[in-house]
Amino acid sequence: MSVIEKDLQSVFKHDPAARSRIEVILTYSGFHALVLHRFAHFLYRHRYKLLARIVSALSKFFTGIEIHPAARIGEGVFIDHGVGVVIGETAVVGNNVVIYQGVTLGGTGKDKGKRHPTIEDGVMISAGAKVLGPFTVGKNAKIGAGSIVLKEVPPNATVVGVPGRVVRIGGERVDDLNQSLPDPVSEELERLAKRVEELERKVGGS
Repeated sequence: MSVIEKDLQSVFKHDPAARSRIEVILTYSGFHALVLHRFAHFLYRHRYKLLARIVSALSKFFTGIEIHPAARIGEGVFIDHGVGVVIGETAVVGNNVVIYQGVTLGGTGKDKGKRHPTIEDGVMISAGAKVLGPFTVGKNAKIGAGSIVLKEVPPNATVVGVPGRVVRIGGERVDDLNQSLPDPVSEELERLAKRVEELERKVGGS
């Protein structure tokens, strides 16, 4: 079975509104974006990078879904109501992943090389969620709508909130897991306070 066929079957698995193959092929923008991405990715791997970017740009124009041609996407992926979906250059998406509208698999701007997340098999990422950074979201995890995920997610976990916090693993509530996340605002204020102290010492000693 081809990758495109698996993507097509995934639509019927996850969308009860899908009535026929011809309807999906002609009208589902998420399916169109995946087909065009697979062609763009083929071109990119064979060093036709400019042509790959052109195909990617055309796909974004017609579907509202932006997938960098270097991103690696597995089989049976379903992008539902995909307008606003962004998948970055070094992102890796596994098999049977479900992605809803407005999802970003992006970077933080601080990393080099691998800058975008790895999404393992069976993950569901709900509408508007942002997964930012070069970490892994484990198999069968669920990311809640509007969540901002900035760190590793264990397999079978459910993550919600801003910043994202693990609230369930394997259906069991999580209350005592250490989920401390860096607060960039607090860190910057602390750095500025230390700098002011240093300057005051220099001025006082001069």
